[in-house]
Amino acid sequence: MQPTVVLLGTLDTKSTEYAFVREILQKTGIGTVTVDAGVLGEPGFRPDIDRNRVADAGGGDLEKLVTGGDRGAALAVMQRGAAAIVRELHQEGRIQGALALGGTGGTSLAAAAFRQLPLGFPKLIVSTAASGNTEPYVSETDLILAPSVVDISGLNRISTRVLANAAAALIGMVSAPPLPEQGDRPMVAASMFGVTTACVTQARERLEALGYEVIVFHMTGSGGRAMESLISQGFFAGVLDVTTTELADHLVGGVFDAGPDRLTAAATTGTPQVISVGALDMVNFGPRDSVPPQFTDRNLYEHNASVTLMRTTPDECAGLGAELARKASTASGPVTVVLPLRGISAIAGAGGPFFDPHADDALFTAVRSGLEGSDAALVELDTDINDPTFAEAIVDRLHAAITNQPAS
Repeated sequence: MQPTVVLLGTLDTKSTEYAFVREILQKTGIGTVTVDAGVLGEPGFRPDIDRNRVADAGGGDLEKLVTGGDRGAALAVMQRGAAAIVRELHQEGRIQGALALGGTGGTSLAAAAFRQLPLGFPKLIVSTAASGNTEPYVSETDLILAPSVVDISGLNRISTRVLANAAAALIGMVSAPPLPEQGDRPMVAASMFGVTTACVTQARERLEALGYEVIVFHMTGSGGRAMESLISQGFFAGVLDVTTTELADHLVGGVFDAGPDRLTAAATTGTPQVISVGALDMVNFGPRDSVPPQFTDRNLYEHNASVTLMRTTPDECAGLGAELARKASTASGPVTVVLPLRGISAIAGAGGPFFDPHADDALFTAVRSGLEGSDAALVELDTDINDPTFAEAIVDRLHAAITNQPAS
């Protein structure tokens, strides 16, 4: 079957650039579906799906959008409409890839439509906003943003090279041979940080020996959101949520905040899960000079040149323990919370820079209190989180929950 790529954009202002990439795609045998989401003027060529249909799909009237003079309101309607049309094209199996070109407005519009496409579906935007903070556009998806280098305003020796490369990238993705058979091993999600690497590595190896495929996520905010999203989509047979550090960044204001929905997807879907308190001893900031002034007198540790860690206080730990227990208590499936009583990260054990028994006790006490009366199991181990016996115990609990066997 001939692959087809949807070309989504504002053809009133960027028809020359879209015509250029469309020609490259079509010359290599790739089909195209052009979708015009512009409202300022007439498109430079006739699209396959015009702006009237996009406006209708977004719940608006194109003529009113044009005469209304409110660019923000018009963009919101066209964004909804573009997302609905791209979703329909994908559901009908009419497209195998997605490409867009734009500035900040066009990138926002296309990104909203492309983010809903499933993991692995080829999707790329050539954007003037593809450097700096791209999280608002990419979120937790595998959407690719390619820097345009110059503004997307006409064709020149620089822009044609960039646009041609983007078209070639889509051609390669949609024309690539199928991946080899990946097998049908049940998948387990695991959360990891540098200070819990030893634990998760040992657990991963043990789970793999038991026949699982383990997908490890780095808990940097986007990593937690990606994990939650894929759990919600039913990818995993179980979740080994060893490293819940993003809760601390959300509470205190660190840079690795995964948002309020962290630690909710498995509870909602009923996916078996084992939860621990890995790296709740720390809040993450950038380089030392980026730490907010109100925290400069706190216990700070330079993890590397780009990351500065701040030890959580007893009060913060009490709040974190209560929040973790609250979320675990809502689980509709089997859940176990496991506490490593001798250290919750590689630097929180005796002699470590974040060793703080009072803060740990506040955390553990809040977890115990919060889980009272719930269906969640609580296991306490007299070891640190990176001890091999801890990894063995959490794997045994998760495997028992997945296979519906009694926990050892």
